[in-house]
Amino acid sequence: MVARLLLRAWPRVPAVGPGAPRRPLSAGSGPGQYLQRSIVPTMHFQDSLPRLPVPKLEDTIRRYLSAQKPLLDDGQFRKTEEFCKNFENGIGKELHDQLVAQDKQNKHTSYISGPWFDMYLTARDPIVLNFNPFMAFNPDPKSEYNEQLTRATNMTVSAIRFLKTLRDGLLEPEVFHLNPAKSDTDTFKKLIRFVPSSLSWYGAYLVNAYPLDMSQYFRLFNSTRLPRPSRDELFTDNKARHLLVLRKGHFYVFDVLDQNGNIVSASEIQAHLKYILSDNSPAPEFPLAYLPSENRDIWAELRQKLVSGGNEETLRKVDSAVFCLCLDDFPIKDLVHLSHTMLHGDGTNRWYDKSFNLIIAKDGTAAVHFEHAWGDGVAVLRFFNEVFKDSTQAPAITPQSQPASTDSSAAVQKLNFKLNDALKTGIIAAKEKFDATMKTLTIDCIQFQRGGKEFLKKQKLSPDSVAQLAFQMAFLRQYGQTVATYESCSTAAFKHGRTETIRPASVFTKRCSEAFVREPSKHSAGELKQMMAECSRYHGQLTKEAAMGQGFDRHLFALRYLAAAKGIALPELYLDPAYGQINHNILSTSTLTSPAVNIGGFAPVVPDGFGVGYAVHDNWIGCNVSSYTSRNAQEFLQCVQKALEDMFDAMEGKPIRT
Repeated sequence: MVARLLLRAWPRVPAVGPGAPRRPLSAGSGPGQYLQRSIVPTMHFQDSLPRLPVPKLEDTIRRYLSAQKPLLDDGQFRKTEEFCKNFENGIGKELHDQLVAQDKQNKHTSYISGPWFDMYLTARDPIVLNFNPFMAFNPDPKSEYNEQLTRATNMTVSAIRFLKTLRDGLLEPEVFHLNPAKSDTDTFKKLIRFVPSSLSWYGAYLVNAYPLDMSQYFRLFNSTRLPRPSRDELFTDNKARHLLVLRKGHFYVFDVLDQNGNIVSASEIQAHLKYILSDNSPAPEFPLAYLPSENRDIWAELRQKLVSGGNEETLRKVDSAVFCLCLDDFPIKDLVHLSHTMLHGDGTNRWYDKSFNLIIAKDGTAAVHFEHAWGDGVAVLRFFNEVFKDSTQAPAITPQSQPASTDSSAAVQKLNFKLNDALKTGIIAAKEKFDATMKTLTIDCIQFQRGGKEFLKKQKLSPDSVAQLAFQMAFLRQYGQTVATYESCSTAAFKHGRTETIRPASVFTKRCSEAFVREPSKHSAGELKQMMAECSRYHGQLTKEAAMGQGFDRHLFALRYLAAAKGIALPELYLDPAYGQINHNILSTSTLTSPAVNIGGFAPVVPDGFGVGYAVHDNWIGCNVSSYTSRNAQEFLQCVQKALEDMFDAMEGKPIRT
């Protein structure tokens, strides 16, 4: 009742997503319909979020040159400096002024939002491996709940509870608490809810709490990336009430919300999933799911053939489904098998274009595989954490629960696609390309057990900087050079923020890596520790700058985008081979830690690169690395292990083992 009154008291709180009306809470507010009932409306802070700053041009140039320094020899660096000086005093200044003016006229968004959507949606490479990552759940702590049907039912119900909680404005706003004892409290929530939306961010800021942008969340559900010639489209239909289920390459749909917006009973969902799991039909001869793994223009053309061949309504059911649940028919053997299965699978049992696929293997191992254009890790991780918590702590069914006595054959619709010869040929070609590409991908992982966050913090070192330093040392040991390195950093503290790049390769990491790898005997443990401390300080500074929107990558990207949009010839700075090189990210890295995450991963972003997913836990460090045939992930991980061993030896005052 209080929540209902509150929502009436806050007519200015925007709906979740463009034009999405907030449903009255009387619809489906019974038990088990929501994950939580936040007294602070979900989007309460959205109106007053600060805007993403456009950095000063001189700061961007200075930061860009600092990042280039370890990658270039003196002659190359002088040329790049010259290009930068000309850019800063000439065309760059004009473009920057135009960008600032444009930004002032678009206060509802950020300067990077439009260009970033465009970057993703105009890319023509297949989205599998090139863009879509995965995050795998830890098993349910109660082992009997990991049985496939039980876990699929519980996770589906928890995901729909998340949808309802989000849409009805009852999901706790996403807030980064620097002092949770002060801000993550009932007292604070009771006060802040009465501060108008236009001022609420400032109220949170006063107690060191930073609300995060939630504008992407509405795209989690009922959403798909549609292939179109030259630029794809993001499609959302939040009126649809059905779930899409894939098994053995077959497509099924059934309603998970009733006409009043209530969640269908868990026993009915269980019955329908059991019915799908008992379908003994052989796998289709031409599995349609291969098509979204194609080059986007080829897929756009084939999709048009599907539509004109009488499949429009069927495709609409796929596109508008609340999400895609993939039921696999085999158990997971180990972490490497897990990564391959959740990152790409065999191409027959995923719909890569959906905002996310919830994948559940035969043994209950589960993961989220997501499309990246619509949003970033922050929204997906929040969904992931809430689904894990709810499905394990408030499961909708138990392993003993009996499915409802319902006619699933009437409720579950199996989708049939009409395929002509051109489509069959297209599917065969897509399968051949998919299989050939997957053969070239290697994934391997390590768990370094000597210590983690706790030990490193006692050493007064940033845990993230130590992991990044290990990657620099490993690449130097394996290939003898320092290369362009990318670490993703969220800028969700700003309205419509996306990400910024941290550039972990610096003159400090290069000097430190060379000392450890090339001449460890020339330095005492104390000197090596001193160098690590310098790297840590500088990495901390870069991280803070990136999180505050003060990197250089997005600014330079936006200026380049603006030049192209205005029909201006590409400025020299962007034609400099050094600019191409620093954006050819051989080491692409990303980290996340959560009690719900077992492992996460993604493919390299360039053919001769590594995709490095990692997490520094309290007492250990995990690292999951992918590579194509031109690089060796296994050997790289051996070098990462050696680098971590050497650094831990130095921290403990021991000599470095050669």
